[in-house]
Amino acid sequence: MLPSFNVLGTELETCSESPLTGWFRDGCCNTDRNDRSLHTVCCQVTAEFLDFARSRGNDLITPAPRYRFPGLVPGDRWCVCANTWKSAADIGLACPVRLESTHEETLQVVSLEQLREHALIMTE
Repeated sequence: MLPSFNVLGTELETCSESPLTGWFRDGCCNTDRNDRSLHTVCCQVTAEFLDFARSRGNDLITPAPRYRFPGLVPGDRWCVCANTWKSAADIGLACPVRLESTHEETLQVVSLEQLREHALIMTE
């Protein structure tokens, strides 16, 4: 596993434990060299983002028990692929991002400025 720092340079925080997210299903957007799609962006998914991802062959709605994937509904937080998020953002369909829970490896694909434009403000 790569070191666990977020895009702000501080310790990576939990993205979601219900549903349990992450490449390692540890609740965090941790990554390693085997995670070729970089499941590193912690976002609160929207219906528009879910539809966009499905249209690109990444169905995040349908449960896949084999992969311990529950299927998502709008409002769930999930570690999504950096390229998928960026593609959605580039056409105005980005879902809000939790910067504290987004792994620093995301910066290989998405600028911090673009992530900040879609930052989720946590109230809990």
